[in-house]
Order: sequence, then structure tokens, then C-alpha cells
Amino acid sequence: MRDILKDLEAGNYLSDPDPVRRAQIQMKTPLPKRFYKAASVSKEAAGFAVHLDGKPVRTPGKALLALPTEPAALLVASEFEVQKEVIDPVSMPVLRLANTAIVGVAVDPQAVLEDILRFAASDMLCYRADAPQGLVERQNTHWDPVLDWVQVTLSARFNLAEGVIHVEQPRESIAVLGAHLARNANPFRLAALHVMTSLTGSALLALAADAGELDVDAAWLAAHVDEDWQIEQWGQDAEAVARRSHRKRDFVAAAALLGALEQEKIGE
Repeated sequence: MRDILKDLEAGNYLSDPDPVRRAQIQMKTPLPKRFYKAASVSKEAAGFAVHLDGKPVRTPGKALLALPTEPAALLVASEFEVQKEVIDPVSMPVLRLANTAIVGVAVDPQAVLEDILRFAASDMLCYRADAPQGLVERQNTHWDPVLDWVQVTLSARFNLAEGVIHVEQPRESIAVLGAHLARNANPFRLAALHVMTSLTGSALLALAADAGELDVDAAWLAAHVDEDWQIEQWGQDAEAVARRSHRKRDFVAAAALLGALEQEKIGE
């Protein structure tokens, strides 16, 4: 199922789960020149469609590129607007998410929902270090409030473990998360949540950010507690810095799409 959530980019563009590798591939592929003067949004029966010089944009599968709310469609239009001489899909994460939602997730949203739940069943926040004490305290500081929020707000309790030995989570808790996701199983929302979950390794962080319990920067910081600890001890190389930057861009874009989906509903 995760195959349908890979980037769905037009033409002969290639994709790779690693954003740095994807960028390297794109650099080897001639990018199309910008052929339009302006990007805009128009309300259609299917939602809010993105237009280039008055003509509707199509997904790689030839479907109309239409999003549920005007703010969401404007995010895509703005990505087209900021393109310069060429159109670089790597720099258009909301467009890629929209394509994925329309061409992939909409075909089988339940499968995507279940994939998010599989992450939750082995959520990163449940696996704690037993040492050093500084790392233990940092994990507690960033992760415990999220688990407390899940328990209080969603009535879902999660078991903790030290190290990497698998710990079984209560079926009731996974079912509660499933019901929470199912209440608004919009393909665009599921696509964004899946991206945020896969980038962080934590469905709980993605859900907390979606609910406004954490802002984007706090959620990203919480997702990298272990990595930041290692960086403080050993440093990092330039490629790791670039990879993290690209991943954060995609995470921020997914969070922005979630926010835009809630700003304005069709027909309201």
C-alpha cells in the first residue's frame, strides 16, 4: 500500500522516498520550462481547481487537479507561481501531495488509514532509552505530553518499552485511533497525515500536530530528539543536513495542507 503514497510526478520524472536522492535524480532530468504567466484557482463542481493561464491543471493520471477548499488549492497555485525559468516538482511538495491524494489515496483510503495505524502500533514515542539520563529526560519532556494528550483526549493508552524490543499495544487503543481517523477520512487529509507519520516515525506526533496540540516546529523537534542528541555528541555531515532540510520542507507542507483543509469547506 505504501507504493501508492510515493510521489506521483508528471511525465518521465523519477521519484525516490529519500528527498535528497529524489533531488539528485531530478537534477539529471531536464526540467520543463515555465510556460505560463499566472496560476489561479477556480471553483468547480469537483472542488477548487488549479489553473495555469486559465486552463485547468491535470494530475499524472489525467484527473482534474481540484482540492476540497480554496486555501488548499491556493497552496498549490502558489507553488506554481514561485517557479522561475523551469518547473521543479521537487520544490512543490503540496502539488505532489495533491496528486497522491487524487490518483492514489482516493482509490483506497481505508488501506492508507490502516497503514497509519501500523505505524501507531509500533510508534516511536513508545520506545525509550534507558541511558544516558540526559536523553531519557529529553524524551520524557517531548514525548510524554503527546502520550498524555492521546490518553486524555482520545482515551487511547499506549505501553512504553526501553530499547527496541517490540511492545504490544492495546487493540482498543489502535481501534480508537482508527475511529478518530475514519471520522474524517478525506483523501487529502490521509495523504498529509501519512507523509507526516512516515517522515517522523510517529502517527501520534502527526495526529497531535493535526489537532493543534503541537505546532509544526514542536512536532518536528520531538521527532528528532534521538537524532539531535547524537548530533550533539558526534556532529553531522552536510548530506545529513540537506536530507533533514528536505524532509522538513515536506513535513511543513503536509501540515500546511492539513491546516488549509480546515479553513474553509466547500459550500460554506
